[in-house]
Amino acid sequence: YIGALGARVICDNIPGLVNKQRQLCQRYPDIMQSVGEGAKEWIRECQHQFRHHRWNCSTLDRDHTVFGRVMLRSSREAAFVYAISSAGVVYAITRACSQGDLKACGCDPLKRGRSKDERGEFDWGGCSDNINYGIRFAKAFVDAKEKKVKDARALMNLHNNRCGRMAVKRFLKLECKCHGVSGSCTLRTCWLAMSDFRKTGDYLRKKYNGAIQVTMNQDGTGFTVANKNFRKPTKTDLVYFENSPDYCVMDKSAGSLGTAGRVCNKMSRGTDGCEVMCCGRGYDTTRITRVTKCECKFHWCCAVRCKECEDAVDVHTCKAPKRAEWLDQT
Repeated sequence: YIGALGARVICDNIPGLVNKQRQLCQRYPDIMQSVGEGAKEWIRECQHQFRHHRWNCSTLDRDHTVFGRVMLRSSREAAFVYAISSAGVVYAITRACSQGDLKACGCDPLKRGRSKDERGEFDWGGCSDNINYGIRFAKAFVDAKEKKVKDARALMNLHNNRCGRMAVKRFLKLECKCHGVSGSCTLRTCWLAMSDFRKTGDYLRKKYNGAIQVTMNQDGTGFTVANKNFRKPTKTDLVYFENSPDYCVMDKSAGSLGTAGRVCNKMSRGTDGCEVMCCGRGYDTTRITRVTKCECKFHWCCAVRCKECEDAVDVHTCKAPKRAEWLDQT
C-alpha cells in the first residue's frame, strides 16, 4: 500500500497523465499498482501476437509512451495497441478485485441467489469476477485522455478502447462445482470467471486483420468507410485512418525500427519467412551450437534424468539495408 503522500508524489511524477487520470491515481493507488502489473501482461501479449511480423510490437526503453512514434500514425497497429492495452487494464483490475487486493471492489455482488443455464438450475457461489467494475474503472481512467480533445484521432482511440474492454467480457465463462452423492450434479454452485488473457489477445489479433479503414463523417460525430466497397464498422471492429508504413527500414518519424537483424525462417513463405521479413534484402546465416536435454529417463521414484545433447543449428537474420537507403529514411 502506498501512503496518501506517497501516492501524490508518484502520481504527479507519472508523465503523460491528464488531470482526471492523476486524480484517479491519487484516489486509488492500489488500483494503479494493478494497472502497472497489467501493462506488462498486455505488452507481452502484443509481442506474442506479432512475433512473426515486421512490426513486432517492439517497445522503446525510457519512453513513457511505450511505443514511441508508432502511436502518432492513426494506423491499424495503433488501433490494436489501444484495444489490447484497454483490455489489459480491465483484466488486471478485475483479477485484483477477485483476489481481494483492492479496497474499492471485491467479487461481483450481483451474482447471488439462484440462476439457470442449459444444464438446469444452480446456486451462485464462490467468487464471480467483477468484470463490470473493471470495465467502469478502465473506461474512466483510459478514456479520460481522449475526452480532453474532440478530434478524429480521439474518436478513433475511444472506439478501439471500447473494443478492447468488451473483448474481455466476451470470454467470461461459467465455472461450476458439483455437490450431491459421489459428485453427481444434482446440486451445482457456479461462478463467472475470466478466461486466459491469450483468448482476448487472439480475438483482437483477428480484429486487427479485419480492421476497417474509415474517415470522419461530415458532422464530426462518427465514421464512414474510406472504401465504399467495405461494410460499415460495428462496435466490435477495430478502425484506423492511415495506411501503415512497411516497417522494412528504420524510419524514426513513423516509429519503425526496421527489420535489420531480425531472425527469420528460411523455409516459411509466410510473414516470418526470410523473403517477407527481410523485405527482399537477403539474410545472413550463422551456425550456433544449441544444448538441449535428451534421452530423458524416469527413475522410480520420483526423478527424471536427462543427458545434455549438443546440435548445430543455422540461424538466419535479416541483412541491414544499404547505407544510402537507410539514410533516406532517418
